Amino acid sequence: MSPRKKDHASVEESTQSLQPVDGEAEAGAGLPEDDDYFEEEFTPSEADGDMFGGMPAKKAQHFWPSAKRLMGLLKPEALGIYAVVGLVVVSVVLNVIAPKILGQAMDVIFAGVVGKQLPSGVSKEQFVAGLRQQGQDNFADMVSRMELVPGTGINFGKLSMLIAIVLLMYFVANIFMWLQGYVLNRIVMKVIRRLRDDTESKLNRLPLNYFDTRQRGDVLSRVTNDVDNIQQALQQAFAQLVNSVLTVVGIVVMMFIVSWQLALIALVALPLSGVAAGLIGARSQKLFAAQWKNTGSLNGQIEESFSGHDLVRVFGRDADMLARFEERNEALYKASFGAQFVSGIIFPVMQFVSYLSYVGIAVVGGLRVASGAMSLGDATAFIQYSREFTQPLGQMAGMANMLQSGVASSERVFEFLDADEQDVETATEHLPAKTDGHVDFRNVTFSYSPDKPLIENLSFTAEPGNTVAIVGPTGAGKTTLVNLVMRFYELNAGSIMLDGVDITHLSRSELRSKVGMVLQDAWLFGGSIYDNIRYGNLEATEEQVMAAAKATFVDRFVRALPEGYQTVIDEEGNNVSAGEKQLITIARAFVANPSLLILDEATSSVDTRTELLVQKAMAALRSDRTSFVIAHRLSTIRDADTILVMENGRIVEQGNHHMLLAAGGAYHRLYMSQFAGTDAGDVPVDDSTAVHS
Repeated sequence: MSPRKKDHASVEESTQSLQPVDGEAEAGAGLPEDDDYFEEEFTPSEADGDMFGGMPAKKAQHFWPSAKRLMGLLKPEALGIYAVVGLVVVSVVLNVIAPKILGQAMDVIFAGVVGKQLPSGVSKEQFVAGLRQQGQDNFADMVSRMELVPGTGINFGKLSMLIAIVLLMYFVANIFMWLQGYVLNRIVMKVIRRLRDDTESKLNRLPLNYFDTRQRGDVLSRVTNDVDNIQQALQQAFAQLVNSVLTVVGIVVMMFIVSWQLALIALVALPLSGVAAGLIGARSQKLFAAQWKNTGSLNGQIEESFSGHDLVRVFGRDADMLARFEERNEALYKASFGAQFVSGIIFPVMQFVSYLSYVGIAVVGGLRVASGAMSLGDATAFIQYSREFTQPLGQMAGMANMLQSGVASSERVFEFLDADEQDVETATEHLPAKTDGHVDFRNVTFSYSPDKPLIENLSFTAEPGNTVAIVGPTGAGKTTLVNLVMRFYELNAGSIMLDGVDITHLSRSELRSKVGMVLQDAWLFGGSIYDNIRYGNLEATEEQVMAAAKATFVDRFVRALPEGYQTVIDEEGNNVSAGEKQLITIARAFVANPSLLILDEATSSVDTRTELLVQKAMAALRSDRTSFVIAHRLSTIRDADTILVMENGRIVEQGNHHMLLAAGGAYHRLYMSQFAGTDAGDVPVDDSTAVHS
């Protein structure tokens, strides 16, 4: 991940009543300004998993707590779950009874074949007695268990009835199985919808520092890929597991009913299969956690590469970015392959164990039929049960990798949902609809980390209607100052008063509804130009939107577009120039009609001629309201009522332009560094070559 300045504000806050994260979700606004405060290079290692939101492998071992919490998502749909289980029970009961009835049909066929070969005119009892006299006790026992009449063939009436019953049972069982799938899908869709709502709401409650310390691509992966994976696990694995467990229970009961001796042989496979699944599953769970962690890391890399594509090309970093992609893609490949390979071993291992029991059942069952201890139909039914017994076990093994993957994803989503939220609103006071804009900083202390102090005991007052310019070198704390006014971060000490009210006593939405903010990086959403301007005040009329557009010279270039104000801005805003985007954001702040205005290098993206025009619009916009202007080009703030010069989080000078120049201090040095060779009292016509300090 490319080093990124923490003070860089990447999302524009110019609307009324915005959600707390509307200006924060891009993970840029208000990051620390210290020159040495950079994001560290991200590598998908276990050590930094917490830092960037990737789930460390050791946490993925908490399978059962996470699985229990995942199942807890289904609690609100308890009635539907009971219905699903009931439908599955009926379907399973019909499916497990059907082989027993089919075995009776087999007995009818076998009895008919044997009876046809016996002499007619004698009863079954007489024929059995004759066999015993001849010493054929095994054959006599077999015939005695049959329902036959010597000399007669197959009873097709009874056979037809039994076959019809079996077919009806299978048909009804499948109807019930379809119904449970339908009901379960509706339940899962509701659960996933609530989970998506929870993740979206959580985004709006997270503090800005959460996004400061995580890759945006990884956060997106948690709320998209991981949620989708949970949905797949619930839809497929849950239903299949419930059906398989109930099928195993039903078959075990029927096997004991048919022959408890053969049932014991069949059950030998259970503990062996369980041990194999447990040992292999524990290993695969770690690999699935690594898979989704590396998925988030790779998504972050891809998102970064696309969003900074132009910058990558400019600096010729294509090969470097490709090398990083290949490294993370390789890590994802190894984790995914390992997870699928290890989990895939479960099924053949369990199948091998089941085949061992199947061989034992076939041998012992054949001997019992030959000895007359059980009928051929029961033996046939038991063999079918033994095959159906291994099938749900195999299905459970096959679903194990999906379930483990879903639980690994749920751990990542739950970690996101459990992240510390911004302080709870404690609104006890309110401001009138139109405020004066009197801002008072009282002994404000703030730092992004305890070991790196930034602002200490800062105090100053911004009078209503005044323009306060904030200048200073990079990392001085300029943007941090206005972000504290917006309550993007909470103070460590001191207070900020707005018209005599501590801003911590106001709700964030009410505070931000009084503030219009235009940042250096213009943010536009996918929609028309008209909608982007009106976003500043959703209650604005068309006349107000047009007035704002004309006042900020947006109307000038919009009229030349084929679709005019209905021109749709694409997601990246590439169909308008950087300067035009900035003008639209200024118009958006204009239509909001805020009491307090914050301009963070708002004219840096426009040309010199447009800048002069925009400054005139700014002057009209700043009238009758308090304005904070952050500027590097000092020519833009010569007319400010108060200029604050900041260094290392402290105000080192304060006054107007002429006073500070005359003082010959820090402001004088900054000004001279930009306009060396010009008269300090003159405003350069074109300062586009000025050095940005």
